[in-house]
Amino acid sequence: MTKEFDVEVPVLIVGGGGAGLTASILLSRLGVESLLVTRYPSTTRLPRGHILNQRSMEIFADMGVASDIRAQGTPPQNMKGLGMYSGLAGGGPKDGHGRRIGLIEAWGGGYDDPDYVAASPEAATNLALLRIEPIFKEKAEQYPQATVRFNHELVDLDQDADGVTATILNRETGETYTVRASYLLGADAGRTVGQLAGVKLSGAHKIRKLIGLYLSMDLSPYLAEADDAVMSWIFNPEFPQHLDWGGALVPQGPAWGRNSREWVLHVSGEGMDASQPEKMLQWGREALGIPDVDIEILGVQEWWMESTLADDFRAGRVFMLGDAAHKVSPTGGLGLNAAIQDAYNLCWKLAAVLDGRAGGALLDTYTAERRPVNQANIDASTQAAHSHAGMNEAMGVSPDKSVEENWAALRLFWEDGPGAEERRHEFSQWMSKRTLEYHQINTDFGYTYDSAAIVGDGTPAPVPLDAIRLYQPSTRPGHPLPHAWVERAGERQALRELIHGGHFALIAGEDGHDWVEAATKIAEQRELPLRATRVGLGKVDFVDVRLAWTKQREISATGAVLVRPDGHIAFRSTASVDDPVAVLSAALDQILHTAVAE
Repeated sequence: MTKEFDVEVPVLIVGGGGAGLTASILLSRLGVESLLVTRYPSTTRLPRGHILNQRSMEIFADMGVASDIRAQGTPPQNMKGLGMYSGLAGGGPKDGHGRRIGLIEAWGGGYDDPDYVAASPEAATNLALLRIEPIFKEKAEQYPQATVRFNHELVDLDQDADGVTATILNRETGETYTVRASYLLGADAGRTVGQLAGVKLSGAHKIRKLIGLYLSMDLSPYLAEADDAVMSWIFNPEFPQHLDWGGALVPQGPAWGRNSREWVLHVSGEGMDASQPEKMLQWGREALGIPDVDIEILGVQEWWMESTLADDFRAGRVFMLGDAAHKVSPTGGLGLNAAIQDAYNLCWKLAAVLDGRAGGALLDTYTAERRPVNQANIDASTQAAHSHAGMNEAMGVSPDKSVEENWAALRLFWEDGPGAEERRHEFSQWMSKRTLEYHQINTDFGYTYDSAAIVGDGTPAPVPLDAIRLYQPSTRPGHPLPHAWVERAGERQALRELIHGGHFALIAGEDGHDWVEAATKIAEQRELPLRATRVGLGKVDFVDVRLAWTKQREISATGAVLVRPDGHIAFRSTASVDDPVAVLSAALDQILHTAVAE
């Protein structure tokens, strides 16, 4: 008998970038078989997307790739912040070349900022997809549950009440084959899946064109003050016409700081054309002030800043992740991180539904939870982009001034003279607005969920002092689990490690024995991956060594919180209850959208 389908698999993933490979790894770790196809013959050859925030690094720790990322990523001492500098070389005053105009701490200042240290066991880091994707691909291919096929392209899909039928083209042989899957994940940046599934993205398209030049060059003689900068903006008075944008330099390693040998140079302006790389390189040389540096062009990428959001992240049995669901301007580095976090939200839900531990309606909460977060990302990045306004005025430079006048303005940043103190303070005031881009800890990390998979406890949502820049830990349902170091038998671990591997975690106070017993009983009945434990001081399972959990838990010694496999609080009881089995069972029925008879 001829098979109706060439391949049958629970989940088909379309797209082999950050979102798709993350989903493949997560599903494998949850025991779910998947097939990943991508039209490209290899992982990306260009260094797109590079900032990895704390939430993403926590996910990578759960995936088992965090140490590999850190081994290749920017060391903390080389990513203290964003630096701004004068032109690197040219005909101006020699002692002014490559001088620092200002530095603003970014993404935790190399994990020195107390707010970032208290928020998470993981520091943010910097590594482009050029080097991330091979790490992910190798990891994904290690699992027997995963099949990964590059150079295989989705060309058609059709879905019904029971699943999705996809037609895949093997681009190497020209042959097509059919795949039958229960669910399809669109992680192809919106190239094919969204159109075939009828997903619409609303918002601002083609806001501004950017060119990214991927270059090999030695800038170590010119960036003596930039070793601690993860990004450098250069303003060269020799060519005033480029001062409106300057040149944005991002080191790519393998060494870091000024010793990096590979860089991405972002340029912008009228008349840019990626098909003329030498012209764009000349533009970059002028913006930076490096006319004589030996440069090899490794690649050129042209792209548009966009702020778009899908009306729904789900179309039947098709789910959109990453750029297929939302596109955000690069300010703040939110795009890649959001893609990774989309996958983390969705994959545990898919596993629970496929295993029969949850009702299908649980998958509706993916849009309900992730769409508002990504709307907030778009809003935050838009505000951050607006914070660039007034940059030239704050430095005292202008395309309308002469070269000599612009150099004189910049010299006030490193030489004393009339008006120097006032100029530096005005610039500090302007730089404070850039915290909207580089201190987005609440946008990056503190986002909350509000859906049917969260059991509210009737408490009012806290009003943040600053919705973008200040993260305030809480155990209110929907919030991320607050970070705390805990200890057992002399071994220290982060509290959030209790959820690793797709587990729920019931965390009770010192006297919460009844909660632990109830959770253990329910987990056995439902065959639910759930770890139940008491955390605090004294005779407990995990000792709260720094009292960080005690300070943030917002429950009594007899209370408990239930944490979902994606690290968000799903249920909270501040104290004991008469029937913890009934209460916890009802909570799980709501979270998982299923009813289990006692």
